[in-house]
Amino acid sequence: MDILVRIAAIVIGYLLGSLPSAYIVARVVTGKDIRQMGGGNIGGLNTFRQVGVLPATIVAVADIGKGAASILVAYYWLELTDLTQPWVLLAGLAAVVGHDWMVWLKFSGGRGMGATIGVLAAAMPLYGYCPGILIFIGIVVIPLAVTHNVAFSMGIGLLATPVIAWLGIKSGLFVAWSVVTGLVIGLKFLPTARRAWTSSKNKRDFIFDRPSRSGKDKD
Repeated sequence: MDILVRIAAIVIGYLLGSLPSAYIVARVVTGKDIRQMGGGNIGGLNTFRQVGVLPATIVAVADIGKGAASILVAYYWLELTDLTQPWVLLAGLAAVVGHDWMVWLKFSGGRGMGATIGVLAAAMPLYGYCPGILIFIGIVVIPLAVTHNVAFSMGIGLLATPVIAWLGIKSGLFVAWSVVTGLVIGLKFLPTARRAWTSSKNKRDFIFDRPSRSGKDKD
């Protein structure tokens, strides 16, 4: 029975992550497919640029919520409370994977950034380190204020997460999760980064976000 509960945690995490909030919101508001709008990313930033502030806020809350829910369901509902075991964090990783490759949209998806924030917001308090999520957000906000580049700023935050986890939680398991999650997001973002690098005239244009007039942005 225990193994079934553990498998269920991962499956539920993946299905939660696969909920296509940006797709649904864009369809309701505009009647259009978010994948055919702007940069084509199924996430909050593309929703903000192509649909509006309020729809993007709804998407961001939903994406963060489904990441947090994957952790809370595994820990409280399925009672996987032994945090020395990997199952709760694996449920969170499954939510990020689900967001990146959504089963409902033929395995297309976003970058997993919102879901990752949700996982961190739920998991760090369980590991006894509530300030961790605030430190992560602070690390992201500072370069974001300068560059206005969400992907670049989140990348810095993801690079810092293993350090935050080690210094604050001292959990090798959490550090490993942080590294793997960063690699998953990096893998999904790599094609977009290559296109942005190729189309940028210099490194400054690559780092400082300037959406093109054609609507094809770096999201």
